[in-house]
Amino acid sequence: MPAPNALIALEQIGKIYDGAAVLTDASLSIAKGQFVALVGGSGAGKTTLLKTINALIIPTTGRVLIDGQDVAAQPGPALRRRIGYVFQEVGLFPHMTVAQNIGITPSLLDWPADRIAARVDTLLDLVALPRESAARLPAALSGGQRQRVGVARALAAEPSILLMDEPFGALDPVTRVALAQDVRRLHETLGLTTVMVTHDVGEALLTADRIVVLAEGRIIADDTPAALLAGAHSDPRVAALIDAPRRQAEKLARLAQKGGAHG
Repeated sequence: MPAPNALIALEQIGKIYDGAAVLTDASLSIAKGQFVALVGGSGAGKTTLLKTINALIIPTTGRVLIDGQDVAAQPGPALRRRIGYVFQEVGLFPHMTVAQNIGITPSLLDWPADRIAARVDTLLDLVALPRESAARLPAALSGGQRQRVGVARALAAEPSILLMDEPFGALDPVTRVALAQDVRRLHETLGLTTVMVTHDVGEALLTADRIVVLAEGRIIADDTPAALLAGAHSDPRVAALIDAPRRQAEKLARLAQKGGAHG
């Protein structure tokens, strides 16, 4: 049974592709306002699990509930217009301006033009893009700016849930850190419930309230960053995953000390 305060509940989700199990008995309850990161190795089932939330993928077994309602009983397009989704590839329409890209879902929902224009201005401010970028085409923007437009587009129809699939994977490290911080700020400012897939465990530890670790289609850990860093897990796969950014930080610290010794 999902937790009483769960906004999103995944109940014993299983998914089989071509006879192979991609997900097995994955159960997860996410409370309103939480920021949850799904982490794990390649092929662990992270993106598949994420996409069951907005019915882009239909599970073979189990069910997904949002606000207690089974998503399988809801029309897919209507469901997805109420849930923001940020792709790794951004997926902006190249022939449309930034404003048109951001406003596409409100347009489909028949919002009046003045309301859409006001929403575009608000979102450009929220994602730290100049308002004059509204008239530009995506090709005129940097990769980081395009991803910010992607985030704005996902938030355009004022969803309460934001799903992100490797949203910063194609960005340079400096842009990646800045955008991750801005997404966390947006999460708090707008009162969102956010679920993010990332292969960067350090990013998950620094950004999320809660980390769910998957391996071979199963959830093998689910806890706060602090608890996982403190060793609140018995699976060696979890230990290896969580220790990776710590080992990297220790190596950087040693390099900095060596540099200081020669300075």
